[in-house]
Amino acid sequence: MVPTSVKVPQVAVVDKVSLPAGRSAVVVVDMQNDFAHERGKLYSPTAREVIPKIAGLLERARARGVRVIYTQDTHYEDDPVEFPIWGPHVVRGSWGWEIVDELKPKRGDVVIEKMRYDAFFGTPLDHVLRMYNIQHLVVTGTVANICVLHTVASARLRLYDVIVPIDAVAALNEFDYAAALRQMDFLYRVTLTKTEGVEFA
Repeated sequence: MVPTSVKVPQVAVVDKVSLPAGRSAVVVVDMQNDFAHERGKLYSPTAREVIPKIAGLLERARARGVRVIYTQDTHYEDDPVEFPIWGPHVVRGSWGWEIVDELKPKRGDVVIEKMRYDAFFGTPLDHVLRMYNIQHLVVTGTVANICVLHTVASARLRLYDVIVPIDAVAALNEFDYAAALRQMDFLYRVTLTKTEGVEFA
């Protein structure tokens, strides 16, 4: 029998993380209109709420020369895998597919289109990271227990050091958010912190 309530295990959140700027990247996962804009097809208010935190982190990262990488969830008009689950969303070329205005990529940023939850699956992300000698990933965005978690897991399995600012990831509800952080902490040994605790040296 599935319990109706569970106690959320504690996760370790560190105060500060110092990363080498030249070997680090900030990854912004799926901060697109369909997820993070009030008119989006799968809008989540918490995705909207983390925009200022992500924007502030990106400003500091760019000032230190840290590479910024966006993932852009991408589907075609007749996607047979995700549309039966979620309905049509982020159709390539549509307004909903675009990254929100507040976080638009800048010149020099990398945008990785992905068709599944995991940003490494079927994409050049790993190649791009290795080409630029990136070892440390600061992962932000939405949704915490879906695309963020799958991307974090895939990064850890590839032996990247992963840092997740807990105030820069969004989920559909509190349970999913807590469960995602628990998996990151317990299963993948991700470093959890807050955006103000991330420093680039």
